[in-house]
Amino acid sequence: MDKTHQDHDKPYSVGLLLIDDFAMMSYASTVEPLRAANLLSGKNLYDIRHLAVDDRLATSSGGIELKANLNIKDASALDLLLVIAGGNPASFQNAQIFTALRQLSAKGVILGGVSGGPFILANAAVMSGRRMTIHWEHAPALVEKWPDLLLTRSLYVMDRDRVSCAGGTAPLDMMHALITSHHGAQFARQVSDWFMHTEVRPAGGQQRAGLVERYNTANAAVVETIEVMENHVADPLSLPQLAALCDLSPRQLNRLFRDQLEQGTMQFYRELRLKIALNLCQQSTLSIAEIAVATGFANLSRFSAAFREKFDMAPTEARRAFYKA
Repeated sequence: MDKTHQDHDKPYSVGLLLIDDFAMMSYASTVEPLRAANLLSGKNLYDIRHLAVDDRLATSSGGIELKANLNIKDASALDLLLVIAGGNPASFQNAQIFTALRQLSAKGVILGGVSGGPFILANAAVMSGRRMTIHWEHAPALVEKWPDLLLTRSLYVMDRDRVSCAGGTAPLDMMHALITSHHGAQFARQVSDWFMHTEVRPAGGQQRAGLVERYNTANAAVVETIEVMENHVADPLSLPQLAALCDLSPRQLNRLFRDQLEQGTMQFYRELRLKIALNLCQQSTLSIAEIAVATGFANLSRFSAAFREKFDMAPTEARRAFYKA
């Protein structure tokens, strides 16, 4: 997902497609960090637009009505469109919305779903080959209907041009990651502190302590960098980009990684991506070439060489060994 957003003079445009019966908690956790970012910066960093299926109103599960101010047919100028849904998203069948989502994808708009929203993206056939998550309530039905999807039980997943989030308060964590990638960790912390959201959770975990224990480091810059890495698996960032997002120099960041994890920043990043590649070999039906793309390798031969160096076997051998076990 291209979230770096270098043109800070132009607002990053976010559309929220609200499906009737959406949860206000998921909606508020998505929109409020963006509003606070505008307020705290004194600038219009984020342009927020609302869309509804009937182009007029969307009604929440609690009966609150929100007015649409953008037609989905005119949404191609958006940078990001998030579908927010609750209730029973599997029952949502709207051919016009599905077609519009596919057209927006073809035009380069990043698509995402919150709570039950990823189910609607799956039904629109725009989630193939992308890692994703969904609210636990909807996961069994999603797996039954689309068994080949790369579903995880994470709080949120950012995979190239797709974003998915479990809903509830998880969008607070996802938006922290989004704002971090746009405007740096220091400003993102200011936004999170505004909501007393002082324990920001990583994408793949349930709380920060889990990430601290997993890597045995409590250094804030290292933990924040790992979180950014986990959100940029398919589109790896450079060392200067990683360092800038944590307000450090590349040399300082490298020193911290060597002190805390006994390996350089980019070596750690590469191994993280290869571990995800191993998991995809074992748990998905993606081709080896598709796995190489999904984990950010420029070509298949480079991926295969790196995989063999790390695991002492080719990706195809890893897949065969897993299914024989």
